[in-house]
Amino acid sequence: MQKPYWNPYVAGAGLGLTLLVSYVVLGTGLGASGGITRIATSAAHAIAPAAVEHNAYLGGYFADGNPLAYYLVTMFAGTLLGGFLSAFAAGRTGLQIERGPTAAPGLRLVLALLGGALAGIGARFALGCTSGQALSGGAMLQTGSFVFTGACFAAAFALAPLVRQEWR
Repeated sequence: MQKPYWNPYVAGAGLGLTLLVSYVVLGTGLGASGGITRIATSAAHAIAPAAVEHNAYLGGYFADGNPLAYYLVTMFAGTLLGGFLSAFAAGRTGLQIERGPTAAPGLRLVLALLGGALAGIGARFALGCTSGQALSGGAMLQTGSFVFTGACFAAAFALAPLVRQEWR
């Protein structure tokens, strides 16, 4: 039996406390794309080490030794493990494709993959992800972070009517 979702205010307070602990203990904020980039770079290095080491962008990840020995990689692994344990405890594990009644499963998977790839490419161009910008930058009261977060919400509200029909 599935347990109800957490109260969003409690979850938000927990996330805020996690961010505070991150700044106090590590001296830096939260983010996701840096860990994923380092994992992908290590995988590419296992296949073609010379090409990765001589790449102007990816080679820098090996300057300090193992690119996996970085706090964002550990945080990424902890996020995956914590998310799984939370879903398991709430009775929400299982294989499924969440989609609207008019979206075919294959289309949903393709669109999710394309959207994730575009978000990942955008995070690399911006040198950080939305979580790092909105959470960590917002916690530091950076004007650009507030403008960015507002623009994300505005874009989501503007584009929602275009995809709403897929979820009805």
